[in-house]
Amino acid sequence: MSTFIIASSEPGTGPRVAVKDIIDMAGLPTTAGSRAVAATARPAARDAACLAGLRTAIGRGQARFAGKANLHELAYGISGVNGAFGTPVNPLDPRRVPGGSSSGSATAVAAGEADIAFGTDTGGSIRIPAACCGIAGLKTTWGRIPTSGVRPLSPGLDTVGPMARDVAGLVAGMALLEPGFTIAGTAVRTVGLLPLEADPAVSDAVRAALLAAGLDIRPIAIPGLSQIIAASMTVLDAQAWQSNSDLVATSPDLIGRSVRERLRAASTISGADVNAAQATIASWKATLDGLWREVDALALPTLLGFPPLLDDAHTIGQIRGLTSPVNVAGLPALALPVPSAGPLPASLQLIGPADSEGRLLATGASIEQAVGR
Repeated sequence: MSTFIIASSEPGTGPRVAVKDIIDMAGLPTTAGSRAVAATARPAARDAACLAGLRTAIGRGQARFAGKANLHELAYGISGVNGAFGTPVNPLDPRRVPGGSSSGSATAVAAGEADIAFGTDTGGSIRIPAACCGIAGLKTTWGRIPTSGVRPLSPGLDTVGPMARDVAGLVAGMALLEPGFTIAGTAVRTVGLLPLEADPAVSDAVRAALLAAGLDIRPIAIPGLSQIIAASMTVLDAQAWQSNSDLVATSPDLIGRSVRERLRAASTISGADVNAAQATIASWKATLDGLWREVDALALPTLLGFPPLLDDAHTIGQIRGLTSPVNVAGLPALALPVPSAGPLPASLQLIGPADSEGRLLATGASIEQAVGR
């Protein structure tokens, strides 16, 4: 069983909710998809703070727990390939990667084994598997959903958010993560379209979806995107090493080779490297502050191409696109499947100002209606 590390089949009514196995649930061990963590894992004494709404809903018979979902080991990778607990099967095409790190959360929803899944997103880990599996995912504003009880990867970037087949499911998921949440405000009207070098089938699908929804599209050019991406990954990797250095020291042979090698590479990042990256990020945030005076949201592909075959899993980094810069800016972003002329749906990413989740979801609902999903 590769989708779930711990499966559940609770009877009752209400949506079935899968929880990424990096989030503590009382009475169950948290493995983080890693043998090194699982070797000493004990049942959690209490739920992670973000599960309070779900636990209440379960107690009222308004939701059901579907299981602890598999993930890319330590949440530190975007292919979703996991040699220790198995690689979740992408229901769109079993030959292709499911995306990571919230791979099991995405495949559970895409396969109809869960109605809602909770994932985490540190550099794209909700949006990328959502794009790979043809579902919707919401990266929330940093700090909006509490992360206490969630195993840290990069604490300054880690977020928790919902995944579902459509926007209605994301709204229901947000209401579990943040009781009382509703779509507030109207859909955005003006979007800045970033001209990224993507597969034409993906670029055309994104633009067609925006046009179908009647959005005012304005081309936006942001210089130095490659430097911004590199800076964001420097910060992520440096914090990931701080979070996992003890594990590398005590149980290196229990960590998968690719994750272990990536952590050891991260250990070489210097304080000067991080300071330089933070300067680039400060400029990036200032650029975004200026953009919000011109447009309501930014639009671009979530992935620049379609998910690679499992044999080519290592190439997914080449189509990653602009995901990690959203995390260092602390902003919300919606990944939404849209029809394409390619073999699979494309994924549209909408990025908005802090705490604009409601407007992004309202816009996503309008796009879904316009493209016939």
